[in-house]
Formats: sequence, C-alpha cells, structure tokens
Amino acid sequence: MRLRCVAIALCCGLGLTAMAWAQIKIGQTAGFSGPVAAGVKETTDGARLYLEEVNARGGVNGQKIELIMMDDKFDPALSAGNARQLIEQRGVLALFLSRGTPQTEAMLPLLVQHKLALVAPSTGAMLLRQPVNPHVFNVRASYQREAEQAVQHLLGRGIRRVALVQVDDSFGDDAAAGVLRGLEKARFKPAPHLKYARANPALTPLMKQVAQAEAQALIMIGTAEAVAEGSHALRATGSTAQLVTLSNNATAGFVRLMGTHARGVIVSQAFPSERSINLALVREAQALAKAHKQELTPGMLEGFTAAKVLVEGLRKAAHDKDLSRTGLLRALDSLHKLDLGGLELGYRANDHTGLDYADMSIIGPDGKFWR
Repeated sequence: MRLRCVAIALCCGLGLTAMAWAQIKIGQTAGFSGPVAAGVKETTDGARLYLEEVNARGGVNGQKIELIMMDDKFDPALSAGNARQLIEQRGVLALFLSRGTPQTEAMLPLLVQHKLALVAPSTGAMLLRQPVNPHVFNVRASYQREAEQAVQHLLGRGIRRVALVQVDDSFGDDAAAGVLRGLEKARFKPAPHLKYARANPALTPLMKQVAQAEAQALIMIGTAEAVAEGSHALRATGSTAQLVTLSNNATAGFVRLMGTHARGVIVSQAFPSERSINLALVREAQALAKAHKQELTPGMLEGFTAAKVLVEGLRKAAHDKDLSRTGLLRALDSLHKLDLGGLELGYRANDHTGLDYADMSIIGPDGKFWR
C-alpha cells in the first residue's frame, strides 16, 4: 500500500497521469489475406509510415498511437466480427482503413451502437457518402466519380463500344452506376453488361461474350485477382480491347498479378501521382518511404493520407480535452479546412465526402502508373 501511495505521489509530482501513459488504440479490420491482400498491405504500410513518425515525435498529447490490425480475409461476416471484437474487447477509440464495400457496410451498425468513428474506409462506395453517415469520415473520392471519368476518357479517344463486367455485389453495383451514367449521358449503352459472383467468378465465358461483341474497351470492376484473371481470359480470346479498372487496383500488387498483360491497362486514381513532388504531401510521403527503404506506391499514398487525417482528428480532440470516441467524432466534424500538403479536405456535419480528386493513369512498360 505504501509503495502504491509513493508511486501515485511521484506521478502527481511529475504531472503525469495514467492517461498520459496509455496508448491510443485504433482498430483496423481488412483482408490481409485473400484476394485484396496485396492492396491492403500497401495502404497499411503507407498509414504506418506516418503513424510511426508521429509516435517517434511523441505521439498525440504524449500518447502513442497503436494500430491493432485484424484479418477479415475480405469476408463481410468476419469484418463485422472483427470490428465488434476491436470495439468491445480491445477498446479502440476508432476504426480505420477498412477495405471493401460489403465489408465496410457490415460494420455500420456497430458504429451507431458504440458511437465511434470509422476514418478513411478504403472504398469509394456511395452508400458511405449519401446520405451522410455521421460516423464515417471518407478521405478518397467515390467510385462513381472515378467510373464516370473513365467513361469520358474512353469516349474522348473515339471509343464507342464499351463493355462492362462487374462483380455482383454492392461494390460492383455502386461503381457500375457511374459507368452507366457516363454512357447514358453520351447516349450509349454497355456492349455488353455482365456480372460475376464474388466468391466463385467464372470469367472465361464472360470474356468470350465481350470478345464476340467486338468491344473496343472493357471496364472491369472487381478485386485485383478477379481483374487479372479476367484480363488473361480476355486476351486468350484474341481480343485487343482496352482494359480499364478502378483505383482499388492502383497498387503494385495488381501490376504483379497482371504480369505481361499489365502494360497499357488504364487505372483510375483517387490520389495524385506518387511522383508528384510539386505537392508537399507527396514529398513528405516519399521522404519517409525512402527512410524505410521502401518505394512509394499509389496504395501507400492513400494509407499515408488517411493516417494524416486520423492524426489531425486525434490532435483536435486532445486539444479540446476530449480524447474519447464521441470527442473524436466532434473533432473530425470540426476539421472544416485541412491542408494535407497541397490537397485540401474538410468535414462538416452535413458533408463527410473527403477529397474529390479523380484522375486517370496507364501502366507503363516499367510497371509504374503513368499520368
């Protein structure tokens, strides 16, 4: 008892509390194994670059940030179970950088139940944007914006026969809506529009239909593994259709999966080029990646940017002396004008859109994403 009193007295004398020693626990459930593992690793590596740098400089209000990662194998049921464990057993302050539309959708009831934030889900799903979810703080642009811009890019090149092949789930339907809207504006229809099952995609017959329709371009919506498999099946038919996919596949892992078919594939991007040194955000990420002997990729830049937003929310909550789940929600809502280093993001109670950046890239002969 006497030793305990002495310890308390020492803490008080030094101006320390148990809270000052505690770690800020942030939970992440994502597919660290399974069809999106390569992309998840890249975004998480990018986030850790920034979080580790913040911790090295003293953390937030003297507290280190601990990222607790759980593998959901890209299974929505596991996503919900992991999220519940992170919230109820691990006591995380917020959830962060989930991956996948159905997977993130499965977590939403838990956010309401426990009144905590999900920061920077790695999905462009419109259901996380409209209507505004008070617990979800998006960082990246929507898939629909990317998809519509991809259509405009193809039509601008004189391509008229555009096929659409999508995974048959909420992600696929959401992104396909952008493609269909873009084609409708130009008074075109997809030629053809096909769907495949997420769990067991049978892509060879679909690619034969695309080839038979003499499509000039194929917009394929799915995981890196599915798009790579579809690409190989398409080329086996003899089709030379231009392949286009979305930013969920803007990773070095996707390029590796594509192999010899990677060159010339168009990939939409939700962040600036990882080589855009005119932006302070990119210079900062490049410097930290180099210090860790890593090469910055688009996926890493997304994670890095997401971590910056999370930390700014934590700092604001700490400044307001309310580093709690509800305190972080309020702090994030108050980030009306946040300069991330050449990109500006802002949240309000009626707008959790995040960035609205969308661009097109093409995979070059060096395996890099050219702008």
